Order: sequence, then structure tokens, then C-alpha cells
Amino acid sequence: MLKKLIFTPILFVLLVVTVLSTSLVVNASDEVNVYSYRQPFLVKPLFEKFTEQSGIKVNVVFAKKGMAERLAREGKHSPADILLTTDISRLIELHDKHLLQAVDSTDILTAIPSQYRADDNTWFALTTRVRNIYSAKRLGKIELNYEDLADEKYQGKICTRSGKHPYNVALVASMIAEHGEAKTLTWLEKIKSNLARKPQGSDRAQVQAIHQKLCDISLGNSYYFGKMLKDDNQKQWADGVYINFPNQANRGAHVNISGMAMAKYSPNTKNARALMEFLVSKPAQSMYAETNMEYPVRADVKPSALVASWGAFKADPLSLEIIAKYRKLALQLLDKSKFDL
Repeated sequence: MLKKLIFTPILFVLLVVTVLSTSLVVNASDEVNVYSYRQPFLVKPLFEKFTEQSGIKVNVVFAKKGMAERLAREGKHSPADILLTTDISRLIELHDKHLLQAVDSTDILTAIPSQYRADDNTWFALTTRVRNIYSAKRLGKIELNYEDLADEKYQGKICTRSGKHPYNVALVASMIAEHGEAKTLTWLEKIKSNLARKPQGSDRAQVQAIHQKLCDISLGNSYYFGKMLKDDNQKQWADGVYINFPNQANRGAHVNISGMAMAKYSPNTKNARALMEFLVSKPAQSMYAETNMEYPVRADVKPSALVASWGAFKADPLSLEIIAKYRKLALQLLDKSKFDL
């Protein structure tokens, strides 16, 4: 009898632990964990729609930097399933540090053009954005190529953010891919001599500088134009410039991406794949396009009416994976030209 009194509580505890463990496994199977560089207002509506359709809860950790370091630190114990980034350079960093795994999905591969995904299927674009050239309306309507920024007639008329910002590094890398190392270095040196001020601020700050007549021309991502037009305090900046799509008579405008990847040690690969497939679906791409002023990566989904009003453009067809190979050299040339000094 004594043995039964002692043994029964032990069995009860074991039973409770087993039930709780089973419950955790079941709950975990209905979840997917996302590490995101994208802002909450951009992705939360998408996640809520996905949960509504699938029943899978999306847990998100938002950050501005340090994703690769965190994943490396967590190793095999990382809870991350999907990684959302804001630039090709961040996807390449994750790839080069062996923090991603390949995703075999016909839905994803069919939706995304080959130039906007990794050859080994470890990362994929979700949206695209153009590296535009903004010009003051006081100059009149002009057509510009990236190469034209080195023309001495624009001396003292150009503003830009740091050359080492990922958006500019990617552009410089594309120039290396097109023109080679020597010509790109000369191009950077000439642009530096044309700057109205030391590189500083954000893309929007350059348009503000044009409004303040500190310069006439600047580089900036396309979606910032839409954001400025919708901001009561910044609309006057945007109203004073043209958004130009460079190199339309030759190779086309440089395009960067926001993207996604599956973490190497994803504990919920099935759910992760389902979310990734949802994010490239037509409904999700339309939602994304309306919210973030970027271009859908799917060719069969239209951009928002505002973005479409800027006109059609020709994009550089060169694979981003090829451009990314020149990223380190781009940084070296920026140093060599003393671009930011």
C-alpha cells in the first residue's frame, strides 16, 4: 500500500510532463518564427492574413542589424525559420556565413525571375526597388545615366548619402560588373569632385537638400519618392524633383531587392515553406506593393497606382548574384577614391 502511495504521485507527475510536452510540440507545429529587418507596419498585415488562411501563428523578432551575428551565436538552437531582409547585401552575408538552407518549391521558383534569386535556391526576392536619380525641376526634364554623374557640368550639383551604404555599394558593384574596376574607380573619383557636400544623411535627406537648393541631383531608392509624397512634411521636397530611371537607352536601371530566406536550422520547415510560398503569391504581392511603394517581384502583379504613375522602366537584367560578387571590390574602390571623406 505504501509503495502505491509513493508510486502514484510519481506517475501523475510523469503524466503531466508528458501531456505538457505533447502540447508544446503541437503548438510549435502551428507556428513559424521570423527574424525581420522589415518594419512591422509592412509585414504584420501579411502575417495576419497568412495566419487567417493557414491557422499558423507567426512570431516575429524585428531588428535593424545583427541578424547574422545572432543566428551564428544561436547555432543549431536558433528558433528562426524565415529571415526577411532589406537589401541584397544582407542576403549575401547570410549566405556566405552558411546560415541558410535551400528551399525546393515550384511555387516560389515559378513566381520569382532567375535574376532575383540565388542559383542554389537559398534566398529569394520579395520586392524590387530602383536606384533612381532625382533631379530638380528647376533644371527642366532631363535624361540621365549613372555614368553622367561623372560629367564635369554637374560639378557642385550632386548630393548623396554615404558611398558605403548598402544601396550605394550595390550600385557601385553593378558599375564594376558593367565597366570593370579601373573605369569604375575613375567614375567614383569624378562623382566625388562633383559633390556639393560631403556624403551624409538618408536618401530622403538628399531630396530635401535639392529643395533647399544645396544641390540639383541626387541618388535615391524609388520607394522613398512614394513615402515623401504621402508625408505632409516632405511632400514639398518630392514635388520639386523628377524621379528619373537611368540608363533606359542601354542596359537599364540598377535594381535592388528586399528578400527572404529559410534559416539553416529552421525547426518548422514545413510552416516556413508555406509562409514563403504565401509571400510570393499574387494576393500577398499585391498587399506588399500597396503598402511599401516597391515593385512586386512577380511580373504578373501590378505596382500600386502611385508607383505606376511614375512610368514604366527598363531594369538591368544582370543577375544580382553576379553583382554581389563585386561587393567587396566596390568597398575597396570607395575607400581608394576617398569618396566619403
